Amino acid sequence: MKAVVVTNPGGPEVLEYKDVPTPEVKPGWSLVKVKGFGINHSEIFTRKGDSPSVKFPRILGIECVGEIAESTDSEHLPKGQAVMSLMGEMGRAFDGGYAEYTLLPNEQIYPINSNLSWKDLAAIPETYYTAYGALTGLKLTQGDSLLIRGGTSGVGVAATKLAKAIDRDIHVTGTTRNLGKTDLMKSKGYDDVVEDKNGSIQTDLQFDKILDLIGPQALRDSMSMLAVNGILSSTGELGGEWTVPDFDPITDIPTGRYLTSFLSGDVKLSWLQDMLNIIEDKHVDVTPTKVYKLSEVDAAHAYLESGQSIGKVVVLV
Repeated sequence: MKAVVVTNPGGPEVLEYKDVPTPEVKPGWSLVKVKGFGINHSEIFTRKGDSPSVKFPRILGIECVGEIAESTDSEHLPKGQAVMSLMGEMGRAFDGGYAEYTLLPNEQIYPINSNLSWKDLAAIPETYYTAYGALTGLKLTQGDSLLIRGGTSGVGVAATKLAKAIDRDIHVTGTTRNLGKTDLMKSKGYDDVVEDKNGSIQTDLQFDKILDLIGPQALRDSMSMLAVNGILSSTGELGGEWTVPDFDPITDIPTGRYLTSFLSGDVKLSWLQDMLNIIEDKHVDVTPTKVYKLSEVDAAHAYLESGQSIGKVVVLV
């Protein structure tokens, strides 16, 4: 089969498109014929060597959509069943989705029922599930003001679209370091756009709910934007930092505000299907911003890394 292999960490050029043996099934694992997957920032970190636990060579890819090719659990995962998979050390401890076929633990393969195209489904797993889980934790109510920090990211755009599908009266503001993207962001569903300049949001407004996708680097500044009784969900780490130095919850969480988080590795099949139902029933536009072939994964990485993207970059196999 064809796959994209990283033998040594580095730039996009280390993503090598080559022939490798098709995995053989083993007890508790099933073979998935990959139809598509999204490109994620965490995979860029891994490709660069910034994920110390990952050993090379490795086929990256923390998600995929596809069909069961060979199953060891025909009752729940019959051959031909449409499936989705994400996280669970996929593309890290074992080979991931950057391939024509991938061998996955049965408990990490989620059967889905959807009329969406493979192109649209490929944009969903990690990105839309992360957005959906985070919004669930924010406990959105009618007319909330919602700030999405990291507004041009795939998860940011997904969260905007899902929030509007849940309640069209929610007022969504997105942040960007480049205000030249304002019109494009508004075309994706944002009501307002504010600048994120040198780690500080350029507004005096406060918000009922905040989805922070930048992570520890921005947490204190984001908390200062939260209204009384508001909730902040720290969900991403786009800022490239993993911890908050000298974090003190008594001083860093303002009185009457609430801090939570969402980890997309906590996958619930019922949530996945509920999310897909919302996307289909509410006609959420999940069309990816750019589509590549498996042989073009290096170009897909370079594009996402360039900062030009607004929305999801996917690969079809």
